[in-house]
Amino acid sequence: MPELPKTYDPKTVEPKWYQRWLDADAFHADTKSTKPPFSIVIPPPNITGVLTLGHVLNTTIQDILARHARMQGREVMWLPGMDHAGIGTQTAVEKWLLKNEGVTRRDLGREEFLRRVLEWQDKHGGIIIQQLKRLGCSCDWSRQRYTFDADYIRAVERVFVDLYRKKLIYRGRRMINWDPAAQTALSDEEVISKPQKGSLYFVRYEVVDEPGRFLEVATTRPETIMADTAVAVHPNDKRYTDLVGKQVWRPLAREELPVVADEAIDPEFGTGVLKVTPAHDIVDFEVGQRHKLPIIDVLTENGRINCPAVPELHGLDRFEARKRAAEILQERGLLAKTEPYENNVGFSDRSEVPIEPRISEQWFLRYPKTKEALAVVREHLIRFYPARWEKVYAQWLENIQDWCISRQVWWGHRIPAWYPKERSEVRDQKAEIYVGIEPPVDAENWRQDEDTLDTWFSSWLWAYETMDPETRAKFYPTSVLVTGPDIIFFWVARMIIAGLEFKPGKSERDQDNIPFHDVFLTGIIRDKQGRKMSKSLGNSPDPLDLIAKYGADGLRFGLMRIAPSGQDIRFDEKQIEEGRNFATKLWNLARFRQMHGPSNPNPKLKESELSIYAI
Repeated sequence: MPELPKTYDPKTVEPKWYQRWLDADAFHADTKSTKPPFSIVIPPPNITGVLTLGHVLNTTIQDILARHARMQGREVMWLPGMDHAGIGTQTAVEKWLLKNEGVTRRDLGREEFLRRVLEWQDKHGGIIIQQLKRLGCSCDWSRQRYTFDADYIRAVERVFVDLYRKKLIYRGRRMINWDPAAQTALSDEEVISKPQKGSLYFVRYEVVDEPGRFLEVATTRPETIMADTAVAVHPNDKRYTDLVGKQVWRPLAREELPVVADEAIDPEFGTGVLKVTPAHDIVDFEVGQRHKLPIIDVLTENGRINCPAVPELHGLDRFEARKRAAEILQERGLLAKTEPYENNVGFSDRSEVPIEPRISEQWFLRYPKTKEALAVVREHLIRFYPARWEKVYAQWLENIQDWCISRQVWWGHRIPAWYPKERSEVRDQKAEIYVGIEPPVDAENWRQDEDTLDTWFSSWLWAYETMDPETRAKFYPTSVLVTGPDIIFFWVARMIIAGLEFKPGKSERDQDNIPFHDVFLTGIIRDKQGRKMSKSLGNSPDPLDLIAKYGADGLRFGLMRIAPSGQDIRFDEKQIEEGRNFATKLWNLARFRQMHGPSNPNPKLKESELSIYAI
């Protein structure tokens, strides 16, 4: 055996051993093995993604579990793959096209744009897989899957059709969360509430039959006054009892509005009077439904004002319009005062801009098997680590709302629904929608729905649709899921529901159909000041730079050393340096042993001759 170099160099040692493992098929999972199974499916990173410290932490934990199980003599399958990441990928390609060619997806049209996405994906996508290999992940790479594989696409379509026929999927006009930047609907789980400092505007609404008498309304959104269809007070608020049933003048786009009484109004907020804007607020929408108020929408899909009746605001961005509306009200003597105000505002998890409540025609899913999903965790068929997250999981399921599953993006699983191009005397007039895996027989008379499905609608099938029947028989349910607590609702709960609903296991029993037995939830990696890492703060080091500097094992050991179970981590590069130093010590230990000649393959030692002090 050649003498080991004096200095440990992970740049040569790590790739050498990783390639040796690959050549030996060391990570291959054998479905015919009689060994007890151990399986993990990797949370699929976005195809456009690159390695982050979060990925390093998550996959290192999985690798430890997989390698430990192999050492225990178990047949291990660690299944890798990628997610097509609908909005994320489309946004990345759109930015590239605009920067390099000066065109938008609308300029190109759907077919050409999707061709460009596939082209871009082939060129730039999948980088993270090579990075995971450099990290040392012992996945069975022969089983790598993608949520846009042909058979996976078919599976998603089958599920949609099945749920539609069970009347669990439906199309309806409802209040949804709208992302003006991505110009698509979002689910409730994709909206993050953040405290925002702004202003509370006290606007004067003149009583129609009592000129000179005004109702003061406190609002954070004067730019939507043109969409008001009433003002409302609490029925027990004696200050305004005499005004209920009367009319007031709308200050912008002047029109008479009724004063209604509704118990949803908080008499303690502002002046106790609410401007009711059913098209742009969820509470207002519900008030409007109870009082049969009209709905006026004054915002475009990209968040601009659409109100020719007020030309000073028409076409302005919503935030610009807010300032201008306040100025107009001030000029007209209809702004009583303005006060500093802080409230929680919903932000898009995708584009990080404030969302707009919006009434829209979308596809929704009524969740099945929610009681069963609660039961399998309460009965510990599925265990959460740390256990405190079980309460968070249960609270979401107990208050679950229908899932808005349609997205106004082109890249993704297109909804398998068709509408008649023209009504026909021959066709059943009630058959307004055709839903099926295959297009209608007379496809030329139908148009397919333009929308795609929420990316999570494909991801919730990941635990079992990534496996063929033989693999599923050996390795499903999987042993453990390692993920972050931020996607308990997005992914963990939905995968449990999918397993219980579609029953991919060996029998009808819940324990054979749950997607995993254990859920290990990691912490969030923060900087030394406790701030969440982000590119904008410049506090997020590139893991590849750390690997180049300290080696993959140095990075992984250093990170795991400071990762308390399920708690957030305060990252310090010094700890990664200590990981590298530990790897160097192991190297020097091997060199020290090598200096003392070859080892005896058949040592004859008596236990009585060994001393604990010899170590």
